[in-house]
Amino acid sequence: MTTPAVRWALAGLSLSMLLSSLGTSIANVALPALAQAFGASFQEVQWVVLAYLLAITTMIVSVGRLGDIIGRRRLLLAGIILFTTASLLCGAAPTLWLLIAARALQGLGAAIMMALAMAFVGETVTKDKIGSAMGLLGATSAIGTALGPSLGGVLIAALGWQAIFLVNVPLGVLAFAIAARYLPIDSREPKKEEAGFDVVGTLLLALTLGAYALAMTIGRGSFGPLNLGLLLAAGAGAGLFVFAGKKVASPLIQLTMFRDPRLSASLVISALVMTVMMATLVVGPFYLFRTLHLDAARVGLVMSIGPIISALSGVAAGRIVDRWGAPLMVIAGLIAMAAGSVALSVLPTMLGIAGYIAAMAVLTPGYALFQAANNTAVMMDVRADQRGVISGLLNLSRNLGLITGASLMGAVFALASAAPDITTASPDAVASGMRITFAVASVLIVMAFAIAVSSRARSASALHH
Repeated sequence: MTTPAVRWALAGLSLSMLLSSLGTSIANVALPALAQAFGASFQEVQWVVLAYLLAITTMIVSVGRLGDIIGRRRLLLAGIILFTTASLLCGAAPTLWLLIAARALQGLGAAIMMALAMAFVGETVTKDKIGSAMGLLGATSAIGTALGPSLGGVLIAALGWQAIFLVNVPLGVLAFAIAARYLPIDSREPKKEEAGFDVVGTLLLALTLGAYALAMTIGRGSFGPLNLGLLLAAGAGAGLFVFAGKKVASPLIQLTMFRDPRLSASLVISALVMTVMMATLVVGPFYLFRTLHLDAARVGLVMSIGPIISALSGVAAGRIVDRWGAPLMVIAGLIAMAAGSVALSVLPTMLGIAGYIAAMAVLTPGYALFQAANNTAVMMDVRADQRGVISGLLNLSRNLGLITGASLMGAVFALASAAPDITTASPDAVASGMRITFAVASVLIVMAFAIAVSSRARSASALHH
């Protein structure tokens, strides 16, 4: 049985996850209102979303490592304070550029909350309950994503764009109060060797990830010389990061960790899965709007079905993982996702909106099961002093998948629709774009499945030897 104190601790961690995912999804709805309020172009207001994503992506591994060194509880509480204060600054921002700067700070707070909420699970619950706890965090993260568009729409209509940021303030205060009261105190056992913080590695990783994220997002799907330059810079940065890591006593990421076939496979699969999940968010609205002729309110409703199913199935998925074991459930989740991707490619053309919903009802529980199982498989046997950095890596692989999915699947969709401008493409062109995009998505999931099966086989043969 879990004690009330453990339940409260999990509630505090879940609220941290909810806030950080709400921060990602709620701002998209506000872009038209922000463009109007600040008299800015779409390219300029897009930075309100980008600044937040960039801050999370560039800092999530570093903050996880920092938590391992200075104490997770202390850093998580600081992260909640930073997120809440930055939300207040966002709501009060008099100019667009101050809003973007405050969003970057908010993203840093969100990175701390995401990385450390997952790292805390190992300290909060017993080993046989890790799957359920991971399922719960996955479910609250999905609730945050699902709530964003609808809650954002209501708040903007009733109270103006400021409200979508200010709503975080009371929730942040609540998260802080629960976490401060119930999270286990940082143990201060003497460190075997006082681990230092790898400043050079942190800077190099942040610049590398920032360059990659910008290469994938600047230019809204058209790939120009600037994108190529940024991609090359990211490649060079990655090389420098690996080189610098060999020169320091306690590098940000121990490269030897990647010799564990299960960890490397889990990170790659996670990125592939998120690339596909992002495709539903990028392609879905255009298909529903242009081909099925739904109005904006109905598009929002149908779009929230996926995250709602994901939220409802998250806790159950976690229990299934505890019961049947993580490795097997990773594979089961991927099979369901492959079926869902194929269904998204075929059913909407045959059955319209019912086909779309039916396909999502297969894809999203598969995703919830995969998430809970994959996170459990990775976090189950991690050494206590590595939990933060491994949790950061897991979150990073998800984010890189999201960023890659937004650009790559967006580009596939635009090419497959064969239309100069997707916003004015004919219904048939959009429908064929949707079919081809999800055929590609199915191939990505099959690749992820192959990696999962071979990594499982390698781990099994390593155990026998």
